[in-house]
Amino acid sequence: MRLDKFLADMGYGSRKEVKGYIKKGRVTVNDQVIKSDKTQVNEQSDQVCFDQELIQYQRWYYYLLHKPAGVISATVDSYEETVLDLFSEEDFRDDLFPVGRLDKDTEGFLLITNDGALAHQLLSPKKHVEKEYYAHVDGIMTSEDQAVFEQGLELDGERTLPAQLTITKVDEAEQTSEIRLILHEGKFHQVKRMVQAVGKEVRYLKRIRMGGLALPADLALGSYRSLTDDELRILAQPKNKA
Repeated sequence: MRLDKFLADMGYGSRKEVKGYIKKGRVTVNDQVIKSDKTQVNEQSDQVCFDQELIQYQRWYYYLLHKPAGVISATVDSYEETVLDLFSEEDFRDDLFPVGRLDKDTEGFLLITNDGALAHQLLSPKKHVEKEYYAHVDGIMTSEDQAVFEQGLELDGERTLPAQLTITKVDEAEQTSEIRLILHEGKFHQVKRMVQAVGKEVRYLKRIRMGGLALPADLALGSYRSLTDDELRILAQPKNKA
């Protein structure tokens, strides 16, 4: 790997900026000052330092964000706060992006990464990766609704895959329900539209799981953290249903 690419990948600036740093002698490789940006380095074995600080090379980044309502699942927006605006200056990278989308008013599990291959694996319709949601609903969800969801239903002329509806609480006096819903796809506003199709309305929605990885109970709303190696292995081999 070229030295300028190594530094740019690690967030030390654009390729143009890091070329300038290298020419000024601010970079060493194996304790030798290097002034050629074309120098080839082994990112796994060579010791690269910037201003005498050792750089540990990392190509892929994986963060789990507990998305709050009010921010959009985008990398940049001229008017709205995005999920990447929640990142500290230290952790922010230009190549990070959210894997899939949650509506602006939806909370919960959102993976942020720069690994396009993993994102494709998790979002591919052929993979049917499970996504589990918790919702407050206006209206009483019933066993008939469960059967309809299990069979799949028509949304604007397109049939959904079978979905698993669990009714966790019903308040007859308030005429409300609490549910968990497992989907194997990600159609536009799917949870809200499916609930609306059986005559009820979602008032609060939170994604609590993606594949085999659940949203940690100790991750505060609006906070994020790096995935552990174990969590990444779980996510890379998600709980699927064909």
